[in-house]
Amino acid sequence: MKPEPVPSPAIAVRMTGIGKRFGAVAANQDVHLTVQTGSVHGLVGENGAGKSTLMSILYGFYTADAGAIEVFGQPATIRNAQDAIARGIGMVHQHFMLVDTLSALDNVMLGAEPHALLHKAEGQVRERLRTLMQSTGLNVNLDALVGDLPVGDQQRLEILKALYRGARVLILDEPTAVLTPQETLQLFEVLGRLREAGTTIILITHKLKEVMRLCDRVTVMRAGQVVHDCEIADTSVEALAEAMVGRKVAMGRQADTAVQRGAVLVQARGLGLRDKQGVVRLRDFSLDLHAGEIVGVAGVSGNGQSEVLELLSGLHAADSGTLQVGERTFAPPRWLDPRTARALGIAHVPEDRYARAMVMGFEAWESAVLGYEGLPAYSQGGWMRRAAMKLATAQMMEKFDVRPRDPQLVSGKFSGGNQQKLVLARELGQAPKILLVGQPTRGVDIGAIEFIHGRLRAMRDAGCAVLVVSSELDEILALADRVLVMNQGRVTGELPIADCTEHRLGMLMIEGAAA
Repeated sequence: MKPEPVPSPAIAVRMTGIGKRFGAVAANQDVHLTVQTGSVHGLVGENGAGKSTLMSILYGFYTADAGAIEVFGQPATIRNAQDAIARGIGMVHQHFMLVDTLSALDNVMLGAEPHALLHKAEGQVRERLRTLMQSTGLNVNLDALVGDLPVGDQQRLEILKALYRGARVLILDEPTAVLTPQETLQLFEVLGRLREAGTTIILITHKLKEVMRLCDRVTVMRAGQVVHDCEIADTSVEALAEAMVGRKVAMGRQADTAVQRGAVLVQARGLGLRDKQGVVRLRDFSLDLHAGEIVGVAGVSGNGQSEVLELLSGLHAADSGTLQVGERTFAPPRWLDPRTARALGIAHVPEDRYARAMVMGFEAWESAVLGYEGLPAYSQGGWMRRAAMKLATAQMMEKFDVRPRDPQLVSGKFSGGNQQKLVLARELGQAPKILLVGQPTRGVDIGAIEFIHGRLRAMRDAGCAVLVVSSELDEILALADRVLVMNQGRVTGELPIADCTEHRLGMLMIEGAAA
């Protein structure tokens, strides 16, 4: 029998015996979590381990089936987000809760107007936000439309919004998943200032190096339970990875096998692209992609990497240049289209699985055949063979370890890592000759990263030409046989992996200087 905890304001959050079920699935089972006031506390685990469910209970999105919560030493009944906010708890979600068509200022005010007269409310909120920005370094253009703000600014706005509402406990869900390296460093500085000012931060993340760098203490969850809890000084990346997955995890670059580089399958020459505003996104981009190799494209997000994927997959047409795929050559205005790309053996895993790779309201079997529904295996005489699609999806789920293995579960109900594995299963399942992958492990846990990297290497070893775009240098160094670095829409360097270091790639990414 556990002793009764003694209430203490030195403890910001104490969750005791928390249980939560969704039908037959036990998302949380007798979970105990203690977070010290003024600390950064890491909460890690595989996708589906129960981390987000636990924090959603603390923030009032879900109600626990069992257990108790204390906030700053006082028992707390949290039935909704308003109860959480009243207790000083704020949450910044991985997918931001902002209205793109409203200004930054209006987003902060929305639902928290301090005065019935709008102009008075705006003045009060603006003054309060200026004070917060000065004290935290969370600088945002309050008059800009949210849809026009960079991702890093949107995240700073979400944190400002929580602090404006009085958050003393700040929950951050995968805060660096969509940030550039520079934005990540800026966030780390902000979190350091907040901790010094007494704010308690709970950090949900898959990036164990960030946990080791930022956190004071860490809790590891697996299958809905806490399996490890310790001070950061008493653990390591390897120990945390093993606790998360339940076994030793192969991390980083694996033992190299001789790359059997084959024929050139894709040849791009002098590709140029301007966006609708006339801004140059790609300039004189050239690439040879061989069978049997992985080419990594490194660079700070927004420097043309996304446009490369879109042009090579047929989603957009280039303004200039030529593209040769096998025996076919394309040039403006007669460019490659997605249907032709698939016919030529090109598979594409988009960077944004939510906007481009899946329909979140579709059941898993519908997302698993998206783009391939016209194949004879899936249709006959213009009619969809639903039973065949569901059976194929069940087989994909088994092969790629997608959890839960339910083809009829809505796509949006899967965790991010399991969504990614389902998209990979769909694209790799057609045995493509050319595989284009954007941000393959964004928001994915360490066990799934090991699995996905293994699949990409297997595709290469089977003779597929693989192009990987990633903002994670660790990932590029772990996967690539050859690396292209991009800056301001052009290639600033091309290196064999043996010549690559983080410093050398970083110099090319940021400055385009000779490394």
